[in-house]
Amino acid sequence: MAAAAARRAATGLFPLLRSSQSRARLRHSESLILPALLRPRSLPLHPVRPFFCSAALSSPSPAASNGAAPERSPDLHLYNTKSRRRELFRPRAPSGEVGMYVCGVTPYDDSHIGHARAYVAFDVLFRYLRYLDYEVRYVRNFTDIDDKIIARANQLGEDPFSLSKRYSDDFLSDMANLQCLPPSVEPRVSDHIDQIVNMIKQIIDNGCAYVVSGDVYFSVDDFPEYGKLSGRKLDDNRAGERVAVDERKKNPADFALWKAAKDGEPWWDSPWGPGRPGWHIECSAMSAQYLGNSFDIHGGGEDLIFPHHENEIAQSRAACCDSSINYWVHNGFVNVNGHKMSKSLGNFITIRKVIELYHPLALRMFLLGTHYRAPINYTVEQLNVASDRLYYTYQTLRDCEVSTQQDQSSSGDSLPATTTLCIEKLHKEFEASMSDDLHTTVALAAISEPLKVMNDLLHTRKGKKQEKRLESLSALEETIRTVLSVLGLMPSSYREALQQLREKALRRASITEEQVLQKIEERTSARKAKQYARSDEIRDELAALGIALMDGPDGTAWRPSVPSSEQAVVASST
Repeated sequence: MAAAAARRAATGLFPLLRSSQSRARLRHSESLILPALLRPRSLPLHPVRPFFCSAALSSPSPAASNGAAPERSPDLHLYNTKSRRRELFRPRAPSGEVGMYVCGVTPYDDSHIGHARAYVAFDVLFRYLRYLDYEVRYVRNFTDIDDKIIARANQLGEDPFSLSKRYSDDFLSDMANLQCLPPSVEPRVSDHIDQIVNMIKQIIDNGCAYVVSGDVYFSVDDFPEYGKLSGRKLDDNRAGERVAVDERKKNPADFALWKAAKDGEPWWDSPWGPGRPGWHIECSAMSAQYLGNSFDIHGGGEDLIFPHHENEIAQSRAACCDSSINYWVHNGFVNVNGHKMSKSLGNFITIRKVIELYHPLALRMFLLGTHYRAPINYTVEQLNVASDRLYYTYQTLRDCEVSTQQDQSSSGDSLPATTTLCIEKLHKEFEASMSDDLHTTVALAAISEPLKVMNDLLHTRKGKKQEKRLESLSALEETIRTVLSVLGLMPSSYREALQQLREKALRRASITEEQVLQKIEERTSARKAKQYARSDEIRDELAALGIALMDGPDGTAWRPSVPSSEQAVVASST
């Protein structure tokens, strides 16, 4: 961290940009496969001993050049579900290595916007930890054998593993579209049966599980700490999501570690007979395999707090008394038009359905517009707002790119004070908001003023006369680019992203670009003939479809916009 602070101090006017190779300028061609600061790195497995030891990071040393304390990023604070408070983040390893496990999907159907919400949130955490110069080992699993997979496979007449592989691949495609970085490791349950069986053996040996006719159950009565994560008392526990009712249990809250084989289901050999793992034990075994018995961050959706994560803690502690996880991090629920998303209500929205009509990064922008722990309400109106904001951002940056490419000369002199202050303010607000439990809403708001300054420099008479105009534009664009990269909103090309946003807008409007251009020609003719009522009518017709017309010295152009019919709804909800 000391080296990172020294690099930050060395960057002078560009505190967001690192001077080392890992903090090199993010070129468009590099943004989908990000530079070293955001790329997952290959680390060895740690199947036996804990991956990290418990120690605090050393304090950064003073800058060698002048003896002054180097600039350092604000300390990261994360809300810990277990303690129910916001806590200072300190990794277990003195070297600053971070172990993070996030529960992955059970691939039996298309991934939905609830999945998008969770994995975008933890992708941002992954990116920001790397931005702070932590070495991160990010593990996200696939539960590729499960009751739901088996039921769906039987329904479709398909092999369960073939079905889960197909939906796993689709999930990875969805994550790539959303620009979620690949985790360091993506283990599958079916590849870790030996580790699961060995952990169950250890739990039985330690007196916290029992065998009934080939099934193995965890005994919650033999684990006094049960309920500390969720805050539930043992008497409050009832059968619920994935909690089966079984009269053979000693306590109704006892849960399956191993399920005896049934006809027509996949199975593996075990000391208790053929069968397959229970849901909860899988994550305990795989997290221990890749991160050790103790690690830093365990994440997932709020719906996993109980029973899944509560059961994980019980299993892991019963297998290894030294097992501990420092920070439990959970994202909030997704509602659709004010109602809980569910298939029974017919409001189950898949990622693929959304990105048929919207740029994937518009969905990501929408998700980042609400703090990750708060519930988010999905509406078409708010998605249109996010798409419109994304277009404005990329158009500003593209205009800047075109202007600065026309004149590559630079005097090397310092930037105007106003530009320097704008960059420093963005830097401070970005890091302060992100270090405060990942307040992406504030981080996104922080780029509004720099974008306005850029538009003034690009398009106003006063701005075009500003001293060091092109140098200021270049510096502002580069700084915003870094912010967008950490948020996962940096496109491979501004020009291509703008074109894709336009194409999606046309698809939503059920109109072709040729038809839009014909309308523009018709409107131009009407204006020349002083038929202003007809001119306004054409403009309003297109505005209702989400197509805005912009008159300029070179003629009339169009851009996507929030449909005029939705603007009152959007205004009333803000």
